[in-house]
Amino acid sequence: MQVIIIEDEMMTAEDLAAILLKLPCNVHISKILCSVKEALLYLKTNPVVDLIFCDIQLGDGHCFEIFKQVRVAAPVIFCTAYNEYALDAFNNNGIGYVLKPFSKKSIKDEVDKFIAFKSNLVKMDADLSSLLHTIQTKNVQGNKPSCVLVSWKDKIVPVKFADVALFGIEFKTTKLLTKDNRNYTIMYNLEELEEMCGNQFYRANRQYLINKSAIKEVQQFTARKLFVKLSIDGEYDITIAKAKVPEFLSWLKN
Repeated sequence: MQVIIIEDEMMTAEDLAAILLKLPCNVHISKILCSVKEALLYLKTNPVVDLIFCDIQLGDGHCFEIFKQVRVAAPVIFCTAYNEYALDAFNNNGIGYVLKPFSKKSIKDEVDKFIAFKSNLVKMDADLSSLLHTIQTKNVQGNKPSCVLVSWKDKIVPVKFADVALFGIEFKTTKLLTKDNRNYTIMYNLEELEEMCGNQFYRANRQYLINKSAIKEVQQFTARKLFVKLSIDGEYDITIAKAKVPEFLSWLKN
């Protein structure tokens, strides 16, 4: 479980980290952030995390400013000395509200609630994704679809293929990354997606299916390979093997 702590009192942050690391659910502290500014910088480039523990009053402002400026999918457990912000907390991804001074039990109880919540959500998401997969696979047998349906939280989200930068395999799971850096897990494999999205996408290798309009530049990687750079955040090692170079270049210019 990847956890971020946002807390401006370092001793408090270290105490919280120590409690979390002793829990039986294999917690990894990805980062301890001490201010609104630092949290904004980090979350804009590192949006993927399982859970956030967050103080409310930080040295440079209220933490709610973070969630106004950055889209954060992770649930938040707020740890604060003040009880008047509960409503604001639950309007900003809050699933827990712990008053300071917190204890081992109060932190463990909130983490246990999160694990139970996530387990139920994963099952619901899997059922919904399976249904979406069945519906859209049947549609593919007719006309080519213009979008792919994904489940996100409790919603069905249509994502246009024109807005997709790439589809990729990560830890045996298919991921969709949009041109504005939204990230979804989907139930399709790359072979199915190739059938759905048409000639605008190219199967660069076993791991990536890329959109032509998301390509920023192509570089000579070695004498035998090309390296494809996309116009999105993050580093993606997308290489074109020597045997596929002529086919790829022909696709790129047409």
